[in-house]
Amino acid sequence: QVQLVESGGGLVQPGGSLRLSCAASGRIFSINAMSWYRQAPGKERELVAAITDGGSTTYADSVKGRFTISRDNAKNTVYLQMNSLKPEDTAVYYCNADIRQTIWSIGMKYWGQGTQVTVSS
Repeated sequence: QVQLVESGGGLVQPGGSLRLSCAASGRIFSINAMSWYRQAPGKERELVAAITDGGSTTYADSVKGRFTISRDNAKNTVYLQMNSLKPEDTAVYYCNADIRQTIWSIGMKYWGQGTQVTVSS
């Protein structure tokens, strides 16, 4: 009933930029926090950045100053602008959103399918 669809991944050279998007659709009453995670081969999934419904943000130390998370509440969409990309940013990036489907519902976390980001020359 709720879907998160990511887009914007791809291959980029070191120092380059990419912008990821994640759109939520389906039965949605409200969206609380929205986040981006990533998982590199052989590593655990880690939080990259998060944004509350009020716009407060938090970032992993490894991406501070290079990545910017933002959201468009009218479109139920979260973005991740990634600049000065490094080879160690290579991973599958996943969108996560805490969504209430009705006024009576508690929030539940939903995941997107993931989008591959590869930073290589």
